[in-house]
Amino acid sequence: MTEDAKTKTVLITGAAGMVGRALLWELPACRVIASDLAPPADLPKGGEFCRMDVTTDDPARVIGEYKPDVIVHLASIVTPPKGSSRDFAYAVDVAGTRKVLEAAVAHGVERIIVTSSGAAYGYHADNPQPLRENDSLRGNPEFAYSDHKRQVEEMLAEYRRSAPQLQQVILRVGTVLGAGTENQITALFRRPRLLAVTGSESPFVFIWTRDLARILARAATDGPEGVFNVAGDGAMGVTDLAQALGKPVLRLPAWVLKAALALAKPLGLSQYGPEQVRFLQYRPVLDNSALKRDFGYTPELTSAEVFDLWRQQAGL
Repeated sequence: MTEDAKTKTVLITGAAGMVGRALLWELPACRVIASDLAPPADLPKGGEFCRMDVTTDDPARVIGEYKPDVIVHLASIVTPPKGSSRDFAYAVDVAGTRKVLEAAVAHGVERIIVTSSGAAYGYHADNPQPLRENDSLRGNPEFAYSDHKRQVEEMLAEYRRSAPQLQQVILRVGTVLGAGTENQITALFRRPRLLAVTGSESPFVFIWTRDLARILARAATDGPEGVFNVAGDGAMGVTDLAQALGKPVLRLPAWVLKAALALAKPLGLSQYGPEQVRFLQYRPVLDNSALKRDFGYTPELTSAEVFDLWRQQAGL
């Protein structure tokens, strides 16, 4: 770490989330401002907390008050709270990011790191395998998270033209797993049988929470600017996942799944509609070559090792 990095003030949005809490422990030489709706449960000694709701005027106020050198923008809706609307997710993901960017430019922030997602590429049958950073971003409109990440990246591209003085590091992250991770994806792995679409292996690429935290810390201190896919080496298809879990696989034709979900969602038997079948059919597989070659970080754990660690910690 450079001498300059030791005096940096780093503001983290969404610091109370799983990734934010891990990152807090990777920046001991920086002044760290953890912002979220509530303080992280395990804020390190010396860390400061400031309440910030990105859907309000808080970003301008907080960034103006603390004048950070670097912002690590993690605030995002990955798993929507029960009963929440798409408008709420947009207010956090897209409008909230714009407010953070506007305040960053207004107050002379040097660098912003944004966690995008492999979902920004979209779930498409003709996606390259694997996807590289120069491939098109075609996030699906029917998936709020995928669509919003695409919109955020388009916004960031605008800012690279209009505010080139604000350095950007954009991380297109695969599926994050670590101790205690529980979300709509891990719920798939907890089912008695893994669900698969006939003819598709539904490959997953995983990144360990600690690896991601270290990547974010490097990006906030002495790492290069740029756009980088973030995933451990390799991918795991449904057959690999089933073998690791010791579970059978239920393979159904796409039209059967779509028909079943079209009936189940209106009846309240499923929160997912037929559009979710694409999520299983055409999962984006990320090439991490640029992360290793250009960014200078090789994930400690492969996708298979990340999954095995999560499986053991989850008691499966």
